[in-house]
Amino acid sequence: MVESPTNTSTLVLLHGWGLNQQVWSQLLPQLPPQQPVLALNIPGFGGSQAPAPYQLELVLDQLASQIPQQSVLVGWSLGGLLALLLASRHPAKVKTLGLVASSPKFLKGHDWPGMEGAVMRQFAQSLQQDLAGTVERFLAIQAMGSSSARQDIKQLRQAVLSLPLPTAPSLEQGLHWLAELDAREQLAALPHKVFGLYGRLDSLVPAAVLPLLQQLRPDADWTLLDKASHAPFISHPDYFLSWVLKLLAVED
Repeated sequence: MVESPTNTSTLVLLHGWGLNQQVWSQLLPQLPPQQPVLALNIPGFGGSQAPAPYQLELVLDQLASQIPQQSVLVGWSLGGLLALLLASRHPAKVKTLGLVASSPKFLKGHDWPGMEGAVMRQFAQSLQQDLAGTVERFLAIQAMGSSSARQDIKQLRQAVLSLPLPTAPSLEQGLHWLAELDAREQLAALPHKVFGLYGRLDSLVPAAVLPLLQQLRPDADWTLLDKASHAPFISHPDYFLSWVLKLLAVED
């Protein structure tokens, strides 16, 4: 039986680039029934309304308008980067920040491990040309190590594709943010409690980023799972649930 968290802060979940709120479809039924939770679509994804023009500040403000004060904000991949920036821009909205396979800087640099620009462009092109096929291949990679990988992939693919496709501006701008944003200063300056969960097998946010994150935020709780890739909530659902409950139980 799942233990209940010790407070009633709202759990807010932000998905990654190209996907939507349905990536959390396997987690939500496992949470305590009394736990307030919001699985949001990033504006322009999953049929959600997008601001015009599609600018970072407007996206952050739109997300912030949907969540209560002092939320436990958990973001995966691009959702983690947006969660970090939201916490910096609207600090009263966030009590605890959880980063899942996310980085304040996604693109590789001379002083920072990350994705190669060519890999990012290839993934973007593939996703735009064949969303369903790319989602399935992406989920298959992330589910490696799960004892129920095949069924997990099938269920998640059906869930993700049950919502409208992302708009072109949201895909293009999301990719631009992944390639250009550097939020290391914001991460270092955040007044919030910070937790991070990463996979040693992740090819998008490499494990080599962990020591640098620890230097930026030595007070944060950083966890590396040996057999996880870019989506530990797929490959390690039980561990991920316990990790989320730990964030919800953090006292003021």
